[in-house]
Amino acid sequence: MAKRNENSASVLAFEKKLVPSDGYLYGTSWENRKSQAIPLKLQEKSVRGTISNRLSKALQNDPLKLDAEVEKPNLQTVDVCSLGVDQDTLKFHFTLKVLSGVEKPSACNNDVFNKTYQAAAKDYIENEGFKELAGRYAINIANGRFLWRNRVGAEKMEIEVKILNKDIQKTWTFDATSISIRDFNYDSDDIDSLAHNIAMALSGQSSFLLLEINAYAQIGKAQDVYPSEELVLNKSSNKGSKSKILYQIDGIAGMHSQKIGNALRTIDTWYPAFDDVSTGPIAIEPYGAVTNLGKAYRGPKEKADFYTLFDRFARGEKLATKQEEHYVMAVLVRGGVFGESGKE
Repeated sequence: MAKRNENSASVLAFEKKLVPSDGYLYGTSWENRKSQAIPLKLQEKSVRGTISNRLSKALQNDPLKLDAEVEKPNLQTVDVCSLGVDQDTLKFHFTLKVLSGVEKPSACNNDVFNKTYQAAAKDYIENEGFKELAGRYAINIANGRFLWRNRVGAEKMEIEVKILNKDIQKTWTFDATSISIRDFNYDSDDIDSLAHNIAMALSGQSSFLLLEINAYAQIGKAQDVYPSEELVLNKSSNKGSKSKILYQIDGIAGMHSQKIGNALRTIDTWYPAFDDVSTGPIAIEPYGAVTNLGKAYRGPKEKADFYTLFDRFARGEKLATKQEEHYVMAVLVRGGVFGESGKE
């Protein structure tokens, strides 16, 4: 067993500082979007599909067997969700709490490491004030990235953001169709104002920030909408079981808070291959993981992963670029357990 560095922590954890609620889906019309909204319910649908999976060589080379296979019905029962026949607009509602205290781990069992990390974090807060990260979070709110697939094909999109803190009265309205989700080069006084309030909370200049966010997307009458899909670990093999189960909250179609959080932290344009791939910004993750592509864009081999950079940053070393510092602090805003094991 290798000896662990004396200036390391085997127990190290950070609580997340961007805390979204679950999202709620409602149906309305564009003209009445601010006054009328009806909670959307899930519907169960049974369909008879066709065999469309890749076939074995034996079936491909035998037309009779192929015909027999194709003749078999592909019966499925699925959850679906859609707007009503009089509704052309999806209303999506959630709240977001922004907390301070990134410089203080929620758990750390090494006093020396804790002191060097806190000094480095406080230096970052003093010099950067979370302005870069807050600006990117604000843009992801304003462009409606959290709508995910519901954003595609929307003719109009409006994002209304309101501060719920009792001592602050502030509301912003954004035209999401005019704000790109491919980059963060956007000049707007309203986005700057929202970003300033987020940065104030992250840096501890205000105790917290609570936002109410309502998004309106005009997608067309009776069109499908897309709540989160549930991950069912023990799916029954019975033919009558559902092949797709959607998420609902007290009977209202919903989106997981984790999925909203992933969208908000999709701000990483600093990974090494960013200029060489068409992926665009990726979510802040320790290894730059993009699961739907089966790719980790921040590998230890390139020394671009969080742990390589964090170990240097937390022990007082200067990182090569400001972008590396932004990335490290963004992972800590995300939160997680980052203890260093003594095992090799």
